[in-house]
Amino acid sequence: MKAVIANDHGAVELSRRIKSHLESRNIEVNWLGITTEDSCDYPDQAKKAVDEFRKGGYDFGVLCCGTGIGISISANKLDGIRCALPQNCFAAALAREHNDANFIAFGGRIAYQDKVEDMLDAYLDASFQGGRHARRVAKIMDLEK
Repeated sequence: MKAVIANDHGAVELSRRIKSHLESRNIEVNWLGITTEDSCDYPDQAKKAVDEFRKGGYDFGVLCCGTGIGISISANKLDGIRCALPQNCFAAALAREHNDANFIAFGGRIAYQDKVEDMLDAYLDASFQGGRHARRVAKIMDLEK
């Protein structure tokens, strides 16, 4: 598997943890995020990751900002992207199973009830269930038209 990651200044340490965790699962990571806490704009980071994802060869993307909200909203404005912002492992698994999310977002300044690494694992270990969910995902994607 291969993933693209991007972050802003609000999630530098979290992105490092995510990169390390994914690599421990033998997932190749292309980290496009910043490594300092110098201010940058999360919409630019979302676009950078999505542009790279669209080149092909990636299985999913991970986006991080202070809350995960701004960067996930930004990604979801871009055609073909379904970026989930899970609050726990259950939501992370269903993001894949029901919504076929191709991006997942987290907040570096959020105190989650479940560890981000555990949420990532729930997302990665789940599979899209298709069926009625495929119909719904198609309707989501039709909203871009």
